[in-house]
Amino acid sequence: MTGAPQWQIEGLRRLEIPEMMQKKFGYAPLGPADGPVKTAIFGDNNARLYNIQPKRAMLDLKGDRFAMMKAQYEKAGVEPSNTRYGYVVPNGVIDHRVFA
Repeated sequence: MTGAPQWQIEGLRRLEIPEMMQKKFGYAPLGPADGPVKTAIFGDNNARLYNIQPKRAMLDLKGDRFAMMKAQYEKAGVEPSNTRYGYVVPNGVIDHRVFA
């Protein structure tokens, strides 16, 4: 049983080569979590392997179905609609064969 890897991801984002090792072996610091080294580790290398251009992919996502749904939701306002979805018991006789 392994669970979610979030703690490992967070650990790698915080990882830095100790200053002593940087001086002794000439290693460059890894830098901040959103810096070029860790960005490459967390996505850019993978994107290159699958021939994905991240900036272009983000532009493609701006007009997708979920982006349009989000825009429609935001346009409607911040208040929930309180619409209920699900099974509604009809008036009259229920045909129980639909549940078989």
